[in-house]
This record gives sequence, structure tokens and C-alpha cells, in this order.
Amino acid sequence: MKRKIYRQLQEWKETSNGTSAIIIEGARRIGKSYIVEEFARNEYDDYLLINFRQAPDEVKSWFNLYLEDLDKLLLNLQLHYNKQLKPRRSTIIFDEVQDCPRAREAIKFLVADGRFDYLETGSLISIKKNVKDIVIPSEEETLEMYPMDFEEFLWAMGNETLMPFIKDCFEKQASLGQALHRKAMDLFRLYMVIGGMPQAVLRYIETKDFRKVEAVKRQILTLYRNDIHKYADNAEAKVTAIFDEIPGQLQKHEKKFRLSALGADARMRDFDDAFFWLDDARIVNCCYNATEPSVGLRLNESRTTLKCYLADTGLLISHTFNERGSVPVELYQKLILGKLETNEGMLVENIVAQMLVVAGHKLFFYSKSSNENAEDRMEIDFLIRKSKITNRHNISPIEVKSGKRYSYTSLTKCMNKYDKYLSTAYIIHDGDFKIDRGIVFLPLYMTPFL
Repeated sequence: MKRKIYRQLQEWKETSNGTSAIIIEGARRIGKSYIVEEFARNEYDDYLLINFRQAPDEVKSWFNLYLEDLDKLLLNLQLHYNKQLKPRRSTIIFDEVQDCPRAREAIKFLVADGRFDYLETGSLISIKKNVKDIVIPSEEETLEMYPMDFEEFLWAMGNETLMPFIKDCFEKQASLGQALHRKAMDLFRLYMVIGGMPQAVLRYIETKDFRKVEAVKRQILTLYRNDIHKYADNAEAKVTAIFDEIPGQLQKHEKKFRLSALGADARMRDFDDAFFWLDDARIVNCCYNATEPSVGLRLNESRTTLKCYLADTGLLISHTFNERGSVPVELYQKLILGKLETNEGMLVENIVAQMLVVAGHKLFFYSKSSNENAEDRMEIDFLIRKSKITNRHNISPIEVKSGKRYSYTSLTKCMNKYDKYLSTAYIIHDGDFKIDRGIVFLPLYMTPFL
């Protein structure tokens, strides 16, 4: 399936010209292996693929034995994999390189040798267990890969015209109109419930059977659990507890992760590493409280107050509604129609967080409590910074709303109190585009353009 990262790989190949390797990092099962092999097949005369999850120990040992004899190393690899590579016209792929840290360390010498290009993929790539005994090569460029975004989902569905039209409307600050808005929202809801994991999307395209889609997503969630037990060292109990608690915490009105749910004496200092592990594995997107909505969001970051979103909303649905081991088809149908008898706010806010991360934003929210002044009490779902910094008005506050009836008291309070800090204020909802009282009401499917 067509992925946007392919063009980034082309740009790397053109500009690097063999002076660096490139590693694609991301969660398990998001299509890293597929895209690098597709790229190697199309852009080189030949390629050699080493999947370190399956490679025999003998192959892995060569990266220890022959780093001072690259002729021997490269000859052994070509003989083992029955390849005869052409210098400067071939590439070698290190797939799942976290399972052979010495191969990743060897990149420094292989790039300097200059015979071939090198593509790497890695899940849980910077987890302490994978890098504790190696020097990370400076010759390695990094690309982040995420689950399929809404436009990639539309491409997979055979629709290449809708998203350019949506972008044009966003830039012109125009609505789509009733018919096209309804079509866009129907497709967006379908994307939200299926999610962006390529296997799940492909299974839907092939079968249109939500039971089979659900089976794929359950397999991926099981894989994540197995990774936690394999890689989380002595923190697997804490990581698992957080992972299992995510749906319950997102269902709350404020959606802040309350550690009391993990134990009466739970403290952030005891669970900080567990949150970091999940975030580093790209299983979750952590969103931290900024104590002031000013341009230095990271400077004002409070690490003790956070929200924890699942990195793929389709997986969140399977993680949330599987009381009997799987999500029933009827629930999928009700979610697509927007007729589920539950608060959809958790799903809508999760997918907005997912889209903001893919667009390159670090996630921050603003929460202020006060027993003395009601005007100081407010909850803003997200804060994002403008791409070009000016003297004032650099931060956009974002409120995410589900359903037809809602208020936005907190957003109004925030605009009044922090006027000199704030740029455009947004409400992201399931309605069409409009501007009212200085607030931009943005349909969910326009979020990627923020």
C-alpha cells in the first residue's frame, strides 16, 4: 500500500549518496519492513535482506568477528543469502535490527566502506536493553513511521481525490458542503474504527468483514503484550498495569491519568520509567501538562501530570470493548454510524492526538484548578505551537468535541486570560468548517493540516 514515507526515503537516497544509512523507527506492525523492501526493489538494481528476528546466530556472529575485515563480512552475507550485489547500485536491509545490536553498531564502518547503501528498520529501537552495550552510529539518519494516516487510508480504499479537496477547503477556510462533509465523515469514522495498522486495513479491503479486522487487531495487541514481557526488564508489571488502564483513564471527563488507579500508594517517580517505556516503544502517545500556554511549552512541562493515548485508535477500540475476548460487529456498525450508547469523547480525542503526532507536534494540554476564582479553572485538550515564531500569539489552544451539543467555557476563559500568548483557537468536532466569535470550528478530517 502507498505510504508517504516512501518519498522521504527517495529524498534520503538522492541527498545522502551513500554517506549515511537510514533507520525507520516505529511501533510493531505498522509496515516498516514492507516499505523498505518495496523501496529497495524499486530503487536499486538488487538488494540483500537480513531479518534479524529470523537470522541464524552464525550470521549475527559475523558482525562481531569481521568488523575489521569488511570484505569477509560482505562476502559471507552475499554467499549466505545467495546474492551478488553491485557496488553503489545495491542496498542491504537490516530488518528488526534491535535483535542484533552489533549490526547496528557496524553501520559506522559499513557506511565508511561506501560499497552499498544501508536501510534499517527497528521496533523498540532505543529501549535500554537494545542499546546498552553499543555505540549508536552518527552516520545513521532517522525517520519516524506511524500507523497509516487518514489520507493513506483513503489511498488504500482507492480514493485519491478527497483529501486534496479537503486541504484546499482548509486553506481557503471554506466548508465542504453538506453532501461532501457527510461523505468525508463516513470515511473518517470508518478509518477511526479500523485504525491505521496496515494488516487491519488490508483485511478490511479484502473481506469487508469486521470480525476478521478485529482478529488482526487482537493479534497485534497480543504481540504488544508479549513485547512488554520480553523487553520491559523488571518493569513489566508496571508497564502492563498502565497499558491495561488506558481505556478506563481516557473514559474519564478530564482524561488525566490518575496513578491512584494503579495503587493507593502509586507515585509518578515509581511509574515514570514505565510510561517512558510505552512511549519509547511507540505503543502510546503521552501528553504532558504545560503550566502556562506560552511559546516554551516544554519549559513549562509538568511531568507528573499527563494523559496517555494509544498510538492507534483502531487498537484502542479493540482494547476497550473486548469484554468477551473480541469486539462484536454490531459495535463497529454503531461506531461508524455515531450511534453507540457511550461517550465517544475518548475515541475522538485519541484520534486527534494521533493525527497531531503524525503532523509533527509534541503533545501538551493545559489544566488549571482553583478553589478561589472560577475564571482560573479550565481544561484545554491540546496546545500546539505555530511553525513560525513571532513576538506574540504563538500557541493555538484546541478543544475536541464529540456529539452535537457541547459548550466551550474553558476555551473562552483561556482566550480571555492569555490573549497575548494565543494564536488561532480551534474546536475540532464532527461538524463542517466554520468560524464563529474568533474560534475556528474544524472538522475532524482537517486536523492533519494544523
